[in-house]
Amino acid sequence: MGDWCVVPGPASRDLAVKISERLDADLFDIGYKLFPDGESKVTLLSEVRNQPVILVQSAYPPVDRHLFQALLLSHKLSEEGAEVHAVIPYLPYARQDREFLNGEIVSMRVIARLFRSVGMRRFTTVDIHSVEGLSNLSIPSYSASAVPLLAEYIQNNFKLADPIAASPDFGGSARVEAFSRILGIDHLSLEKSRDKVTGEVQVKPLDSSVSGRDAIIVDDIISTGGSIQKACIQLKKSGAKRVISACTHPVLVGDALEKMRKAGVDEVIGTNTIPQSVSKVDISSAIAEHFKTLG
Repeated sequence: MGDWCVVPGPASRDLAVKISERLDADLFDIGYKLFPDGESKVTLLSEVRNQPVILVQSAYPPVDRHLFQALLLSHKLSEEGAEVHAVIPYLPYARQDREFLNGEIVSMRVIARLFRSVGMRRFTTVDIHSVEGLSNLSIPSYSASAVPLLAEYIQNNFKLADPIAASPDFGGSARVEAFSRILGIDHLSLEKSRDKVTGEVQVKPLDSSVSGRDAIIVDDIISTGGSIQKACIQLKKSGAKRVISACTHPVLVGDALEKMRKAGVDEVIGTNTIPQSVSKVDISSAIAEHFKTLG
């Protein structure tokens, strides 16, 4: 593998810069224009022929625009002879990796075909919602973990009182277990149920095992904040002293942040897979380390 070069998509220039610095890689630039009707135009401004290229473009809202920009860039890079290694830290449609109800489209299969059709050779994301979803992809794929970096940030920036880590549901059990193992603290998983039609979330009450303790809710994605809101309410009802929410992808649609704070969440911490005011944790090191193993 030759020396890496990094091409930033319009949504992720700051992250691309950090990755290029960690890899001591050339940072190429692009031209970008958004037309009044929402159409994107992206242009390569550097020669990339016969080079291994890391294309960095997170596909946070507006997800379809950012995802399509990644497809446009990958297609052009491939046409120019580059070997495209796509980094899409926040991957939309990853929650639609199977047919839950009759008639549903398995969107991850569609995404997989699109990636292959535009010349992507490898794909990297961060904390994909379901690792099994990667099986839909026909190119080598990898999901880096932000959990160690989130744990390190919490450890270095908070003085915690008898802390306990909590997953908002059983689906995140492995994640919260890994997080708690790094910090050497207890963990638990709340029992959450979601109506597959309406999306409404319910969380069952807890016992008193969190009473007087600081609780850290660990999740992969915070979108509307509804799951964190309900988890926090149950934790506080059970006597939790302070509640911190740590996530990889702070989507934070609409009033999500305000909703969580009103429920009693004292602090929300996310990574820079999505640029938000709460994006305190830089995941460029996790991504760069993966590429060092390839190069």
